Amino acid sequence: MKTRVAIIGSGPSGLLLGHLLRAAGIDCVIVERQSPDYVLGRIRAGVLETVTTGLMEQLGIDAGLKAKGLLEEGFNLADGERLIRIEITRLTGKHVVVYGQTEVTRDLMDAAPERGLQIVYEAKEVALHDLESDRPSVTYLKDGVEHRIEADFIAGCDGFHGPSRKAIPGAQAREFEREYPFGWLGILADVPPCHPELIYANGARGFALASMRSTTRSRYYIQVPLTDTLDQWPAARLWDELAERFDPISEHGVTGGPALEVSIAPLRSYVFETMRHGRLFLAGDAAHIVPPTGAKGLNLAASDVAYLSDALIAHYRHGDDAALAGYEAKALARIWKAERFSWYLTKLMHRFPEDGRFEHRMQQAELDYVASSEAMQRVIAENYVGLPL
Repeated sequence: MKTRVAIIGSGPSGLLLGHLLRAAGIDCVIVERQSPDYVLGRIRAGVLETVTTGLMEQLGIDAGLKAKGLLEEGFNLADGERLIRIEITRLTGKHVVVYGQTEVTRDLMDAAPERGLQIVYEAKEVALHDLESDRPSVTYLKDGVEHRIEADFIAGCDGFHGPSRKAIPGAQAREFEREYPFGWLGILADVPPCHPELIYANGARGFALASMRSTTRSRYYIQVPLTDTLDQWPAARLWDELAERFDPISEHGVTGGPALEVSIAPLRSYVFETMRHGRLFLAGDAAHIVPPTGAKGLNLAASDVAYLSDALIAHYRHGDDAALAGYEAKALARIWKAERFSWYLTKLMHRFPEDGRFEHRMQQAELDYVASSEAMQRVIAENYVGLPL
């Protein structure tokens, strides 16, 4: 098979890139190692910046977003029993939309057949070849038969554990990482949210987040040690813990119910600065991971895709390779700013095991400053809604 762009990975970044290229008349194929059901079963973020909703609107794949997305004009930081509301729309003129990553992925997947976007699911042993030549290729096994795709370019949108980043020689790799000494225990349930807007809380018992996917579906998280297991957190204990943290500060109080999903996820900050190697370009989680504090993961992937799709379109329409040459630097400038903001919120709202009374007082002083300073609230709001492309 021959195509212009071979895309590895059918998460939101790969699907968005594929749709943008097809809308511009550029042939592409997406190769995904998992089944469609597996891809849709991954529970991820749900706060979308304008960059992400804008791409969905540009593609005309926004009916679900418009019908079910919740427009949010603010969010809250909490310290003890105090809520500090960050009025993002008043401070920036923008807003965010609560719409789950699973729904974004489903909308993009459902639109693929009618738009001629080819996706090969359950492609095993995906490998990348000849990346420094003018005709790189991708091989994979499907039903026991090896297939090869020859392309002009390869886009690695296959996440942190995919083969794309691993295909870049170690001598050329520039990577930076910070692993955090705790994880997030999360629960998803069909129960009404305890508050109309998100609450990031830093209380005596550690960090907690109250969020939602809709007016009838809630997503909660609490900070737990990395040594904790799900067996230590039966549903009754988790709901009691959430009620202890959020009932005093939320509008409605926590309503418990059967869990749709429960998981513990470690937190890390990671940047792989080598986002281009020959004809391979990385985008999304293949190149960077942010802690979920601040909801930047999906939105950073969308900004990568916006830059990369524009660069590829300029190459094919105008023979202009300046944007391809500048893709890495342009993407990294935005990535590091998002990493900074996610690191800042993580440090501000969590209890670190190595921290003592002094560090806790610093957190309190910072939150006091945020509460009293509109300038500081504007800085937080600008970063939360997403910096300009």
